[in-house]
Amino acid sequence: MTAKPLWQGRALAVLGILLCAFSLRSAVASLSPVVDHIASDFPLSSAVLGLIGTLPPVCFAVFGLLTPLLERRLGIERLTVIALVAIATGLVLRGLVAESVGLVLATAVIFAGVGMGNILMPPLVKKYFPDRIGLMMTLYTTAMAFSTFVPPLVAVPVADAAGWRFSLAMWAVFALAGVLPWLGMLVKGRDASTGPRAAEAPGGAERRPERGVGIEGSPRNEWVPEPVEGPDFAITGPIATSPTNRRLFARLARIPLVWALSAAFGTSSIMAYVSFAWLPVIMIDVVGVDAATAGLLLSLFAFVGLPSSLLIPVLVVRFHATRPLFLFAALGGLTGILGLLLAPLPGLLWLWTVLFGLVGMLFPLALVLISIRSRSSESAVLLSSFVQSVGYTLAAIFPVLIGLLHEATGGWTAPLIVIGAVLIASIPAGMIAGRRRTVEDEWEARHSAW
Repeated sequence: MTAKPLWQGRALAVLGILLCAFSLRSAVASLSPVVDHIASDFPLSSAVLGLIGTLPPVCFAVFGLLTPLLERRLGIERLTVIALVAIATGLVLRGLVAESVGLVLATAVIFAGVGMGNILMPPLVKKYFPDRIGLMMTLYTTAMAFSTFVPPLVAVPVADAAGWRFSLAMWAVFALAGVLPWLGMLVKGRDASTGPRAAEAPGGAERRPERGVGIEGSPRNEWVPEPVEGPDFAITGPIATSPTNRRLFARLARIPLVWALSAAFGTSSIMAYVSFAWLPVIMIDVVGVDAATAGLLLSLFAFVGLPSSLLIPVLVVRFHATRPLFLFAALGGLTGILGLLLAPLPGLLWLWTVLFGLVGMLFPLALVLISIRSRSSESAVLLSSFVQSVGYTLAAIFPVLIGLLHEATGGWTAPLIVIGAVLIASIPAGMIAGRRRTVEDEWEARHSAW
C-alpha cells in the first residue's frame, strides 16, 4: 500500500486525534497538584482522595467494556465526540463544585469520557492512517506524554493567580476543541481515510471490511487493505456482514495472543499506578530523602517515558523490534528495583529511578501493538477494549495489594520483590506479543474463518 502524505485528505483526523490524546491525560493530571488549594475551600478526607485515586482504573476498565457496544450503535466518530463532551463537561463541573461529593461525581464523568477515549484512539489511528500507523502513533503517544507533564507545571501557578476552579476547568478548552474536527467529518459524511462513507448492505445493514490482503514475506509484513471501489463509495476488503461484538469478544478470549497483549498492557498499567501511588513513600522510607526530592524523583520516573513515545511506534512498525524493546524495558525496570533493594544509597537513587522508569516504554509499546495486531478498525476497537479493560482492572487492584503487603510486613522489601516478580512474569507475554501475526491470523490457524 502506497503511503500518502499525512495531512492529505486527513487534516481533520490528525487534529482530532491529537487534541483527544492531549485531553486524555491533561484531564487526569490537572487535579492532584491543586488538592491543597481545594482543601482550603472545603474538606477533603483521606477516603475521598483515595476514592478519586481509584476512579481512573475502575472507570477505564468499566467503560472499556462498554465502548465496543456503544461504538457499534453510534459509530467510532460519534462516540469520540461523546467522550470528549463528557471530558469537557466533567472538567467544567469540577471547577464549579462546592463539596467533596460533587468533586467525586464530576471526576467520575471525566474518567468515563477518558475511558472511552482510551479505547477509541488506537482504532481511530488504524482506520484513518493504515499507511502511517508508526508516525501517527508516535504523534499520538507523544501528545499523551506531553499532556502528562504540562498540567502539573502550570496548575499551581494558575491556581495561585486565578483560583483552583479556573485551573481545573481551563483544560476543557482542549476537549471542546477536539470535538470540532470530528463534528466536521460527521457533517461532511466522509471517511477521511478512504473517501465517502461506506455504502450499506441491502436491508440497511452496514457493510464493514472483514479481511484484507496480507503481504507475506515483505520486509514490513503489514496487512494492506484491498480497495473495493464503486461509483458512490470506497471501502476496504471483501464485503461481508461482520459477526456480533459478543461473538468476536468471545473469540478474543480464546486467543493466546490477546492475553499476551493484555498482560503487556496490564504490566504497564500496574507499574504506572503503583509508582504514582507508592514510589515517593518508598523513596522516603527506604532511602530517607525528603518529600520534595521524592516528588522530583517521581517526575523523573514519568519523564523517562517521553523519549519512548517518540521512538517506539516507529521501531515496532518498521523494524518489528517488539521483543527487544519489551526485554529492555522489563530488565531495566527490574535492575532499578534491585538497586533499591540492594543499594538504597542517596547518590545512586537517581540512577535507580531512571532504570525503573524504563518500564514507561511498555505503554506506547502496548498501544501500537493494539493497532497492528488486528486487521480492521472494528476488530481493533474490540481488541483495545479487551486488552485495556484487563490491564486497568489489574491497575486498580495492585496498588491496594502493595499497600496491604507493606502494612502486613512493616517494610518495602516484600512489595518491591512482588513488583519485580510482575516484571519477570510479563516477559513471556512480551515474547508472544512480538509475533508478527494478527488476532484474526491466530484464530484462523486454530479454528475457521474470522
